Amino acid sequence: MTMQKQDTDTIRAFEGLADSHSSVRLRAAMAVGTTPDPRFIGKLIERCAIEPEFHVRDMLTWALTRHPASMTVPELLKELRSERAQARSQALHTLSKIGDRRAWPAITPALLSDADDEVARSAWRAAVVLVPEGEEHELAAVLSTQLGRGERETQLSLSRALVALGEVIVPTLSAAMTHLDPRVRAHAIATERLLSDPDTGFEFAIEEAKRVVALGGSGKEE
Repeated sequence: MTMQKQDTDTIRAFEGLADSHSSVRLRAAMAVGTTPDPRFIGKLIERCAIEPEFHVRDMLTWALTRHPASMTVPELLKELRSERAQARSQALHTLSKIGDRRAWPAITPALLSDADDEVARSAWRAAVVLVPEGEEHELAAVLSTQLGRGERETQLSLSRALVALGEVIVPTLSAAMTHLDPRVRAHAIATERLLSDPDTGFEFAIEEAKRVVALGGSGKEE
């Protein structure tokens, strides 16, 4: 391939990532991921922050994972300080897909409790992927401060993150089952049910947990 042809393809891909049609943006992201080029890293990350279509964002993330982590991770970490919620959320999502544990120190309590639910959910997922061995208990303690937060989708995300940590979460859940807030108690009970029986549906688990709380129970064995 001639240098002129490479430059033409690069220009076309750059323009495609910003095209008004999502199908064009999708193909451009796929092309960049198929033939990785460090010159695209900044543009891919920039587009992640503003891309409105989920399937295109997913392709942008895939394209980033095709580039060397040594080049993408530092740039993604900068996005975690962005004022734009989508920039933070998508950077966290991409870091979880890359799986480079050098990003772990950037998964701060502030991100794990971010006011934006989508950012917090992305941070929870990234945290359970990146947490170093031996630090799961501390992570469980931070995540437990978010029990009772948000609607079903957000609560399910947190429960899945906690369950992914395994048995280490049991003491933390036990403490949360006696919390003064009934939403926290119910969420903790539902999460414990999911841990002990992964086949239990979250909807059933949370409704059952609410009944236990309403009857004045904690969900723990007497």
